[in-house]
Amino acid sequence: MKLYNSLSRRVEDFQPLDPPRVGLYTCGPTVYNFQHVGNYRTYVFEDTLKRALNLCGFQVRHVMNITDVGHLVSQADEGEDKMEVGASREGKTAWEIARIYTDAFLADCRDLNIIPPDVLCKATEHIPEQIVLIRRLEDKGLIYRTSDGLYYDTARFPTYARLAGESHIAGIREGFRVGVNEEKRAATDFAVWKFSPKDSQRQMEWDSPWGKGFPGWHIECSAMAMKYLGETFDIHCGGIDHVPIHHTNEIAQAEGATGKPFVRFWMHSEFLLMNSAKMAKSAGGFVTVAHLKANGFDPLDFRYHCFSAHYRKQLDFTWESLGSSKTARRRLCEAALAVKDAPLKPACAEHRQAFRGAIEDDLNMPAALSSVWDCLHSGVPAGAKRAFLEDAEAVLGLGLWREATAASASAEEQALLDRRVQARADKDFKASDDLRKELAARGILVEDTKQGQRWRRS
Repeated sequence: MKLYNSLSRRVEDFQPLDPPRVGLYTCGPTVYNFQHVGNYRTYVFEDTLKRALNLCGFQVRHVMNITDVGHLVSQADEGEDKMEVGASREGKTAWEIARIYTDAFLADCRDLNIIPPDVLCKATEHIPEQIVLIRRLEDKGLIYRTSDGLYYDTARFPTYARLAGESHIAGIREGFRVGVNEEKRAATDFAVWKFSPKDSQRQMEWDSPWGKGFPGWHIECSAMAMKYLGETFDIHCGGIDHVPIHHTNEIAQAEGATGKPFVRFWMHSEFLLMNSAKMAKSAGGFVTVAHLKANGFDPLDFRYHCFSAHYRKQLDFTWESLGSSKTARRRLCEAALAVKDAPLKPACAEHRQAFRGAIEDDLNMPAALSSVWDCLHSGVPAGAKRAFLEDAEAVLGLGLWREATAASASAEEQALLDRRVQARADKDFKASDDLRKELAARGILVEDTKQGQRWRRS
């Protein structure tokens, strides 16, 4: 399997440290609000990677964090904690906000058919591990104290710019994307522990050897990744926006403490664009999974849409383009259902090889989808198509075998569908046709098959 490594900036042959086991860490959500579909493009990419590794015979141990404290509204270690902001916005406690939006995130992941991680670890439940890591950094002389917290001295980590690139880090050093903190030695220095304000009490704060406070945003991932995957592990993923600050700081913390390579392969997905701009909560408007449903889309239509571009290329989101993906996925599901009961035969080697070759080529999902359509349009037996699709679905996760009737229908719509089934059983074909027309007027298209009545929304 070949994967693009953001650290080396090239495609490399992937071999895990301890074959066939693979340690995979993916940066999870900051749970102060709903996640938008731009976030979920990254989570779909990471799920696809895990599925592809499994298909290729690897045994993946997947760890994902939940950031429920310590992520400030500014990436310059300034401003309010996002959890506290969410609590103020909704009149709830920060702990309630964390629970509500963690549950919402996990529900969205189920809708998108994202396989749960083996370990889902919350920052608030790993404060001792973060304090231990900070102590290790302190013992190495890598942190210094200011009036508002402990900061990592990036000048003492010579390879700090390795992931993001020296030119990008130089821009940060000149003040790009950071505020003014006169006590920081350099613009790139970042907080590992913030002190609680003296004039107010935070909802989330802990005692530490340095005083009451809360962890910096970056320290949680270094601490939890090493706890569950070891001081060096195979793959770390996230969005491309994590490269210059969050992931760069993770490396500095972990390698500064251990003196060992932290991660062998860094992988990042590109932005989802809406109106030619990165979709972001800070822009004031964003599309959620709930919005997809309200507009008549199955969340798996969006999953299909994610496969229309390589994960390292920007992807446009419009309701029109999502409609095209919805149509394509519906046709794919119909083709899969048509061969669902066919006696299994060996999958066509040519199409299977094309699909496998595409996913092993740095997750080339557009090419993988193309191989699926090539198989369905070919003259191979239905049983061979079924066998091929079962392999492909293990990576695609598109719900190909889901019956159309599994879609939700109102009580009134279901009553009409049931009446039509009874009309056909009674051989009252006029009533059956009339009910078909009435359902069509409601946007429900009915099809009669050997397996019985099926329906879908137009």
